[in-house]
Amino acid sequence: MKTSIVDQLKSFILPFIVLLIIPAAILWLTGFRIGWGLGLPWDAVVVMLGAVIIGNGFYYLALTVRLFMYIGKGTLAPWSPTRKLVILGPYRHVRNPMISSVLAVLIGESIAFGSVGIFAWSLLFFGINTVYFIASEEPGLYKRFGEEYLEYKKNVPRWIPRLTPWSGTDS
Repeated sequence: MKTSIVDQLKSFILPFIVLLIIPAAILWLTGFRIGWGLGLPWDAVVVMLGAVIIGNGFYYLALTVRLFMYIGKGTLAPWSPTRKLVILGPYRHVRNPMISSVLAVLIGESIAFGSVGIFAWSLLFFGINTVYFIASEEPGLYKRFGEEYLEYKKNVPRWIPRLTPWSGTDS
């Protein structure tokens, strides 16, 4: 069964809200600025650092979404989950590179915009996802993929990446 384009588009609702709508609301409520008010050249350096982190986060988010669609035959959305366990690319280093990517974008935004509010949102986002993954996502993955998921879970950490990629054979 192929994932429909509508399901693929709907799966971007959550990242759009998390990465754009909520940070924009935070900036609107707390005051928009670029950098931390350090003056040149330091604000330029800070903004560039934030932009590099944001760019890397978006790159890995796109990569992981693509892997979900083409290898996993599903989307990142809970209403259209993958039908195959994805353990390629960044998933060989960490079990949740998609969430790590979103977190990187949020941290990059907090750096570039000098926003403690966006940084607080990134911490809340991380906390919510940690609870969700332990309470719901991981048990659901075990139900869908069984021993294959348990072996993967045993060898690949949830948040802190392995330095070497898991090959699927090392235990």
